Amino acid sequence: MKLSAYLSPSRHGIYYFRWPLPTNPGRKRHTLKLSLKTRCPHKAGDLARHLASCGKVIEGHTELAKLNRAELRPKVKAYFEGQLEHYLGRLNLNDPMQETLDALEAEVLRHEELLKERSTDDFRLYVEKFKVNAGISDHDWGESQPLATSELRRGRLNLVREILEAVERINEPFLGQPTESVSQSPQDASSPLGVAVEEFTADQARRLPDKTVKQNRAYLGILLEYFGPERLLGSITKQDASKVKQVLHDLPSNRKVKTALKGLPLMEAIKVPGQAKISDKTIDSHIQMFAAFFQWAETHGHAPHRLFEGMKLGKRAKKNEIKRKPFTPEQVQRILTELTENTSGLVRSESHKWGMLLALFTGARLNEICQLHIADVRQEDGIWFLDITDEGDDDKKLKTEAGRRKVPVHSELIRLGFLEFVQSRSMGKRMFPDYNLNINGGYGRSLGRWCNERFLPELGIKEPGVVFHCFRHTIVTRLSQADVPEPIVQCIVGHARSGVTREVYMREGYKLGQLKTAIDTFRVT
Repeated sequence: MKLSAYLSPSRHGIYYFRWPLPTNPGRKRHTLKLSLKTRCPHKAGDLARHLASCGKVIEGHTELAKLNRAELRPKVKAYFEGQLEHYLGRLNLNDPMQETLDALEAEVLRHEELLKERSTDDFRLYVEKFKVNAGISDHDWGESQPLATSELRRGRLNLVREILEAVERINEPFLGQPTESVSQSPQDASSPLGVAVEEFTADQARRLPDKTVKQNRAYLGILLEYFGPERLLGSITKQDASKVKQVLHDLPSNRKVKTALKGLPLMEAIKVPGQAKISDKTIDSHIQMFAAFFQWAETHGHAPHRLFEGMKLGKRAKKNEIKRKPFTPEQVQRILTELTENTSGLVRSESHKWGMLLALFTGARLNEICQLHIADVRQEDGIWFLDITDEGDDDKKLKTEAGRRKVPVHSELIRLGFLEFVQSRSMGKRMFPDYNLNINGGYGRSLGRWCNERFLPELGIKEPGVVFHCFRHTIVTRLSQADVPEPIVQCIVGHARSGVTREVYMREGYKLGQLKTAIDTFRVT
């Protein structure tokens, strides 16, 4: 039995109906995906043929084709869902046995959604019975969330899947031929590259900063240029992936802005002689993104396989590799003297002065400092702290979730007049309103350039590996040398903590007083 071209199974065996959305000539075509909530290929094929006949009715609908995708998709999906429900009713498929199987298949889908969300919803988990049988107290159960719920859900999910697979094996003799003999090519079980890239990017946009999503989209643009947006993922082979890797080796750097390359198609641009190529590190960044994309596509039912895994070039030994390093005590003293006394006249802005001092005494990231609001300087139990968060402004971003933290204000900052500086700007919203938002550099672009291109060179301490980011290296190094425990250092600078104890039982983190004691161990002299 050959499956309908409009059918594709997920990696868990659930069949989906795919149908191209109405569109006008010349516009990009998108695809609707609708779960048929069945693992039986015969039932799925019957439903797909019926829905395909219904789809012919709207295929050339000119009014629908005029709608944008956000308006069009829900209308078409609602149409097909209505047709599917009506057809199932006519076929009288809701007998007790089928009802039970449908309920189990629906349960599988629900558990998969809740696992992705790391939800503590106890849907069909029978938690109370499990706690009694396992001898787990309510307190221990609550302390282990969401890890405990996720593990119990995986067990329940595997059980339901095994039941469904057992029923399918029992029913095989009555279906005319075994499931294994169903003929389906990889192309039938995959999506067009353009559709998958669009959905992957939308998925990333819900979790990652705009800058990261934009960069990843640019990497995937190479695949779109090389294969074309209509190429089915199932038709892309390992040999194709190897050819893409070779293209990356020949890819000119900054080809979108260079006069000799601007506007040239990919395969023509790589043939232009005399152009500098992208670095090995950039090649690996592309390959890493391609592998992540195909892994996502396989997981979400867009592709039958994964590609580009294990194809990175890897690190090469570099004789003159430049690494960032902490400032020496002498350099720190010179920086502090210039910022507070301005002996060379370099510091012409209060924002430059206090932005640098915050970096020196907190180790916070450049953008974390420059996007601070006045309201982010707060007091709790008599301790002043910076509330580093992405709340209060759509343009505020955090590099990672671990970056959301409270950083006590160092006693030296208070002595130097930081609280008075904050009070002087209390009529506004942002602490550094003269730092404008840059789409690539965030709010920190101006301060970072001034520090790296003017301040450090003029002080005579600019050398390879010495940049603004070295303030973070400095605080981490000096606190560690003062015997501050690593987990506390991680909390102060916003590094992710690892291990079950810290991830499960220490989610609340350290007390502000503990962090204050730790950060005050940092001394300039």
